[in-house]
Amino acid sequence: MKARVKWVEAATFIGESGSGHALVMDGPPESGGRDLGVRPMEMLLLGMGGCTAFDVVFILQRARQPVSDCVVELSAERAETPPKVFTAIHVHFIVKGRGLSEKQVARAVELSAEKYCSASIMLGKAARISHDFEIVEED
Repeated sequence: MKARVKWVEAATFIGESGSGHALVMDGPPESGGRDLGVRPMEMLLLGMGGCTAFDVVFILQRARQPVSDCVVELSAERAETPPKVFTAIHVHFIVKGRGLSEKQVARAVELSAEKYCSASIMLGKAARISHDFEIVEED
């Protein structure tokens, strides 16, 4: 896997993925940024959320569960002094479908957390990670 990050100006950078996608990262105004894009640490958290959401949906689909939506809400705490690493991350899944099995959803979350989501497993080396979920019955 490869990526490239190019400085644009002030605290603004363009990140380009090896697969050809680009995004803007920027710092807050108090650090010289213009608030033009996501912060790099927010990107880390978003990456973890995307990784685990992908896993959970994929696992549920493979289990033939009628999943129609999956939202992952993440909240993180950071150390107060540099390096301001994540110290705790909570992941809350909101899974929607008609007749979803609570056991299957719990298993999908567990498999992602413990076996498949490389981003959360890697971040778990530095931060305490917790998970929970809710199931929303589709009309």
